[in-house]
Amino acid sequence: MLQFITHHTPRYNELEGATLALKGGCRWIQLRMKKASAEEIIQVARELRPLCTQFGAKLIIDDHVELVVPTGADGVHVGKMDMPVPDARRLLGDKYIIGATANTLEDIERAVANGADYIGLGPYRFTTTKEKLSPVLGLEGYRDILGRSKNAGIDIPVVAIGGITIDDVDALMQTGITGVAVSGCILSAAEPADYTRQLIEITNK
Repeated sequence: MLQFITHHTPRYNELEGATLALKGGCRWIQLRMKKASAEEIIQVARELRPLCTQFGAKLIIDDHVELVVPTGADGVHVGKMDMPVPDARRLLGDKYIIGATANTLEDIERAVANGADYIGLGPYRFTTTKEKLSPVLGLEGYRDILGRSKNAGIDIPVVAIGGITIDDVDALMQTGITGVAVSGCILSAAEPADYTRQLIEITNK
């Protein structure tokens, strides 16, 4: 599984970046616009929604639980400092996807107990696209957390996130994760759609 997280760069805005990822075969777009107003997020999401439908992709809103229904999104991803998963579930009900950020096994256990559908586990390494970064995990951190999670009988999709490039994916997939979430590496590639295709090939090995 490959997830693309939008980011505004000098080359591409959020919509343009997501479109390139979709054209490259990505079928999971998380709309992240940290410093934007609700109105700005809604405007981009309403343009992105039909594109995701056209390509058969999921559209996930970052943080803003209250914008999921108005934008026609498929769900929300909440960080550790955002609305708690149980509150998001009460607002959205069972038909929407809810993802939760984790940095430790305890975070994963809590998210599972609270009804999250998937976990974004990270960061893998330092990344400039996210403020207030949790402790970096590295490859050994993923091996440790995924191993203990499996031993505890936890069965939930876990996606690695945080500064990941194409050279990291093969080793990361061998730790037991379900997929990777990327942003900067696609947007900085010479040919973002081609780079996306290469990432998908590795995650699907």
